[in-house]
Amino acid sequence: MVLAPTRRSGSFPRTDGNGPQAAADNRLTAQVSKMLSRFHIHLVSDSTANTVHSVARACLVQFDGAQAIEHVWSMVRTRSQIDRVVAAVEANPGLVLFTLVNENLRQALQEGCRRLQVPAIPVLDPVIGALASYLGRESRGMPGKQHLLDSEYFARIDAMTFAINHDDGQSPWGINDADVCLVGVSRTSKTPTCLYLANRGVKAANVPFVPRIALPGELLTAAKPLIVGLTNDPERLILLRRNRLTMLEHDESTDYTDIEAVRLEVREARRVFAEQHWPVIDVTRRSIEETAAAIYKLLARRHGDDAE
Repeated sequence: MVLAPTRRSGSFPRTDGNGPQAAADNRLTAQVSKMLSRFHIHLVSDSTANTVHSVARACLVQFDGAQAIEHVWSMVRTRSQIDRVVAAVEANPGLVLFTLVNENLRQALQEGCRRLQVPAIPVLDPVIGALASYLGRESRGMPGKQHLLDSEYFARIDAMTFAINHDDGQSPWGINDADVCLVGVSRTSKTPTCLYLANRGVKAANVPFVPRIALPGELLTAAKPLIVGLTNDPERLILLRRNRLTMLEHDESTDYTDIEAVRLEVREARRVFAEQHWPVIDVTRRSIEETAAAIYKLLARRHGDDAE
């Protein structure tokens, strides 16, 4: 059972801050606060639920200590499915976020939530409304339209295959077919960043920078791709590399985790990036999404587009 905040205002009885009563009040306050930080949230979609899930996550991170128990309802396209969702909300009351385009299903969900006195929020309505007003036309109201098997979908699949085939310096002869090529020392998030870009249709390859090993000639002569150097703070790299070695059950001391060797490795990589006039992104305090966003900006600038 989830406790809900009381509607009356006020506070716990005042005490002098000492003695058994004060200690009991403090424990009670802590317990109530902990329980109120856990809550149910229902994410309802007529498609994959990726959009509403991303919106929920983006908002929840703004509230420290909030622990959402997520109930994800995807491919909801019939009245009977809506009835099951409403029954689940009744069993576990909590905020409802939804992306439904069918007006009958929307009304059924909203009426059910109104009866249960829980908020139901159509997360895309403000954006769709603003676009309709700006474009002077109505939306098509087709569920899952962004997931149609169109040319854009197949371009993403092609880009994903390309990223896998050109990961970690593989198939260097194909680098010039890439849109982007990332170069960096070990543990600078090259592979996950390439896969993230590929999921958005960008063909991305990556090549590791290894001390005393020359970069492939195909990389140095490539004319088509945007080549970006990735770097990281040496101390951060040490932590990441030690964790990797621990996972591999390899605990021998090597230059791979020696701080002075890693500092030299990072300096040497930066020197090569500067010689080749490659833009550099420091990923030390960046998520993969933030690194990808920086790469998008570099691509836009390269293509003469001012889009952010």
